[in-house]
Amino acid sequence: MKDEPRSHPFRDSTEDVAAADRIPDTAQTRAPAYRLAFTDTDFMTREELRPVRLQVELLKPQLVMDERGVNSTIVIMGSARIRPAGQDGSTTPLAHWYDEARKLARLITVRSLENYGREMVVMTGGGPGIMEAGNRGAHEAGGQSIGLNIVLPHEQAPNAYVTPDLCFNFHYFAIRKMHFLMRARAVCIFPGGFGTLDEMFESLTLIQTGRMKRIPFLLFGRKFWESIINWQALAEAGAISPDDLTLFRFVETAEEAMAEIDGWDQPC
Repeated sequence: MKDEPRSHPFRDSTEDVAAADRIPDTAQTRAPAYRLAFTDTDFMTREELRPVRLQVELLKPQLVMDERGVNSTIVIMGSARIRPAGQDGSTTPLAHWYDEARKLARLITVRSLENYGREMVVMTGGGPGIMEAGNRGAHEAGGQSIGLNIVLPHEQAPNAYVTPDLCFNFHYFAIRKMHFLMRARAVCIFPGGFGTLDEMFESLTLIQTGRMKRIPFLLFGRKFWESIINWQALAEAGAISPDDLTLFRFVETAEEAMAEIDGWDQPC
C-alpha cells in the first residue's frame, strides 16, 4: 500500500523514532535526557505533563472515531454487577435488565446498519454487566460498538463484545465522561450503583444548565429509580425546578425506548 502524501515538508516523527532505535549504544544515548520526549514514558507521566496527557487522551478516541465514521452514538449505562439470569447458577432481582439492555442494543444496531454503521452506534463503558449486554447486543446484530474502559485499582478489562478498533482505555474519568456525551443522540440508563448515578446526574446537570442540548434521556425501571431517588421531593423542596422532572423519562422495555428515541421532538 502506497503511503499517503504528507501535508507538510518536514521529516515524519515515526521516521525519527525508527532512526533513534538504530543509534550506537553509548552512555550518552542510554541517558534518559536523550530520549525523544514523546516516546519517553517517564517524562510523559510527570506531574507537570498532566495538561498534555489530558489533551492526548481527549484527542486519541476523537480521531479514531472520526476515522471510523462514527457520527452519533446511543449511550447505554448501568451496573457492572448485573449478570444475565442463571449465570453462575444464580438470579438477582435486576438480572432481567441485562436481557433488556442486550435487546435494546440489537434494535439500535439494526437501525444503525441502515446508515452504514455511522449513526446511532452503541457506546458503553466497555466492562461487564449492563455494559457487556450493550456491546453483546450490538455484536449479535452484526454491527460495531464502542467501549470506554478505564484503569481502576482492581483488575479491569473490556468485555469480549466491544469492537476491538473502538475499544478505548482511559486514565481520566473527566475525559471519559466527555466522550460519553460528545456524540450522544440519546442516553439510556439502566439500574446501577455509584458509577451509574455519577454519570446520570452529571449528564442531567449539563442538560439542566444548558451546557448540553436536550436529548432523549431514558431511565429503565420506574420502580427502581423511584425507590432510590425521591424526585418529587427534590422539586417540592425547591432543590430543582418542577420542569427539571421533564428532562428524563421512565421506560420499561427496549421497544418503548426505541419509540421514545424515534419520536423525539426536542422541547423548546
